Amino acid sequence: GALYPSPEEGWQIYSSAQDADGKCICTVVAPAQNMCNRDPRSRQLRQLMEKVQNITQSMEVLDLRTYRDLQYVRDTENLMKTVDGKLKTASENPRSLNLKSFQELKDKVTQLLPLLPVLEQYKADARMILRLREEVRNLSLVLMAIQEEMGAYDYEELRQRVLLLETRLHSCMQKLGCGKLTGVSNPITVRASGSRFGSWMTDTMIPSSDNRVWSMDGYFKGRRVLEYRTMNDFMKGQNFVQHLLPHPWAGTGHVVYNGSLYYNKYQSNIIIKYHFRSRSILVQRSLSGAGYNNTFPYSWGGSSDIDLMADENGLWAVYTTIPNAGNIVISRLEPQSLEVLQTWDTGFPKRSAGESFMICGTLYVTNSHLAGAKIYFAYYTNTSTYEYTDIPFHNQYSHISMMDYNPRERVLYTWNNGHQVLYNVTLFQVIKTAED
Repeated sequence: GALYPSPEEGWQIYSSAQDADGKCICTVVAPAQNMCNRDPRSRQLRQLMEKVQNITQSMEVLDLRTYRDLQYVRDTENLMKTVDGKLKTASENPRSLNLKSFQELKDKVTQLLPLLPVLEQYKADARMILRLREEVRNLSLVLMAIQEEMGAYDYEELRQRVLLLETRLHSCMQKLGCGKLTGVSNPITVRASGSRFGSWMTDTMIPSSDNRVWSMDGYFKGRRVLEYRTMNDFMKGQNFVQHLLPHPWAGTGHVVYNGSLYYNKYQSNIIIKYHFRSRSILVQRSLSGAGYNNTFPYSWGGSSDIDLMADENGLWAVYTTIPNAGNIVISRLEPQSLEVLQTWDTGFPKRSAGESFMICGTLYVTNSHLAGAKIYFAYYTNTSTYEYTDIPFHNQYSHISMMDYNPRERVLYTWNNGHQVLYNVTLFQVIKTAED
């Protein structure tokens, strides 16, 4: 239903729906048109919009022309310096100005003649800028007058309706959370720090306003976790605190979920949930049958037997067991107790995988950790089916030892040969309504 029962009362904002192509639609119905026509403010606002559009177009033309002319001025800069040098020489030593040098100077000056209309255009553009500035000042005065005419009550009502609209749009955007991976962007190097192997992450819980960044250098017997206040602090290597874990970790398959670090305890198949705020272990549990200590690692080794990750559907463990003959096993975990809720056997050999990550309940597996790697395999837990894929990505530093998806930011976090790197992802999304 609509938030407003009648168009006479204002805007009608409906829930998001699905069109024939599966696209998300947020329907907004404006007030009755004759109401706007009767309001003199409507005519003023239309005139303002036309002026703003004209100013915008003028500014775009100015920007293009200025850029072009500036390039020409830069190209003639060396020529102007040459002419200036020759003039100084002729002034200081008139006898040096023979017929040949005079002709050369004349040729150089001739080459500078096209600069004159450019300078004339600059003058005209300067006058146009003054005119645009005056128009903007007049627009500001008109807007102030309209604001005073509307009054505080009307403005507050408009603000509330905008907030309601934003809520409906946010609800529509939530439907865009999941989809099938179709592409990976070029790498974005955030920082170069630490050793060749390691992991870094932000909280993967949705929703969350936690902006902290955590870094864990190395894969072997590490206990030191650095916590940065913001991503900007991480980039600069400042404003961090240190956590010393009660037990060392193994591998790089750690994940932060809802304020706690989940990691594999060294030389065991035990998963530990460490709470950062209380600096204590909340729970630890053995992942029954899971290989550890380089029994079934990824292709790069590094005690990467157990890989913990989170996506839109919750917390996951990726590992393998002897009964599964070294093939990748996926288990969905209960975040509080670490109990295994459900398990899938993918049939894909873990030692042939470079890394893996979950998006919307689908496990994506790379075929290598080295240069030339691509996303080669996908397993869909919602249907217990798989397919081979061919999604390339640029392995810029040639040795990935950690790759995890963050559903809050819809990016891949990677540790690549001592570099902390992000990748944006492209998801193909089909929106389904409640009726579907």
